[in-house]
Amino acid sequence: MTELTDVSSAFGYGDSILVGELVRLRGVRDDDLPVLAAWEMDAGRMATLSNWVAPPSEAAARERVTRWSANDKDNLGFAIETLDDPPVLAGNLGLWGARPKDRCATIGIALGRDYIGRGYGTDAMRVIVSYGFREMGLHRIQLGVAPFNPAGIRAYEKAGFVEEGRLRESVLHDGRWYDEVLMSVLDHEWAARQPAGR
Repeated sequence: MTELTDVSSAFGYGDSILVGELVRLRGVRDDDLPVLAAWEMDAGRMATLSNWVAPPSEAAARERVTRWSANDKDNLGFAIETLDDPPVLAGNLGLWGARPKDRCATIGIALGRDYIGRGYGTDAMRVIVSYGFREMGLHRIQLGVAPFNPAGIRAYEKAGFVEEGRLRESVLHDGRWYDEVLMSVLDHEWAARQPAGR
């Protein structure tokens, strides 16, 4: 853990806590809203993120993105941008439902179709999990994922998540039932995976 000893060390910590090897997490900007709203409305993408393929209106999609990314309460949302020059918006993610007593939050991530399978999701998950434990003081971070998203499951495993169970046949798509895979990571499990001095 970083000890803050002066303003310079505080700036260094703040500048680094939301940056990974491939991506940085940042607040959502107004010029992100058209892209993020379009992604929220993508019916194909919705099949991997929810149990209901029902694209919202553009106004509703913009409102949802704006609401979860306000970062004024316990629910936090960030844009994911690449570290390329210039940076490119690759997706969004959030932590929500943080309960002070249990120090538990649920995580969700969504990448634009063109950014899937390029390591951005894995890196963003590592960054947000680190942030959740180091900055928010969480004890547990959890998520649900469809079993037909093996790349997502691998990315979560790389960030330290383990499968802890399934909601059997809880998702219906095209007349077929699918389980929802439940995964979590605990603060001490995450800490044990960190290099010395981190």
